[in-house]
Amino acid sequence: MAKLSLKDAQQTQLFTFAYPQRVYFEDTDAGGVVYHARYIHFMERARTEWLRYLGFNNSDLYRKHKMVWVVSEIAIQYLKPARVDDALEITASVDTMGRVRCTFYQEVRRGDELLVKARVSLATVAADSFKPIEIPADLKKKMEATC
Repeated sequence: MAKLSLKDAQQTQLFTFAYPQRVYFEDTDAGGVVYHARYIHFMERARTEWLRYLGFNNSDLYRKHKMVWVVSEIAIQYLKPARVDDALEITASVDTMGRVRCTFYQEVRRGDELLVKARVSLATVAADSFKPIEIPADLKKKMEATC
């Protein structure tokens, strides 16, 4: 079950959303560790569930605003490997907000162990033209409340 937790005073964001993820055989490479690209999948799922937690979903944003998210940049550090059957926690918190772009700080943890950390920048674009559009006001308001 996903959860929202209050962060400690030393961290810049007030809230962090956490999504549980079990590692399956399909997530691993020939060496038995999670393949590097799978972490990006895990982080995408955490951001999607974070969006649902706020009361939104990608299908409704598309229908109502003709908007989609695009990833514009990822900076990722792989610190330790995860393995088959590991129970992971993938976090997502809004780091910066703009009119069109936002950046998430995300972590992948196994218990207290930090395995991967990343900053993921996203932009909102028109679904038909892929030109930048503003983040819908009702969504932006909820996003800003978590910063």
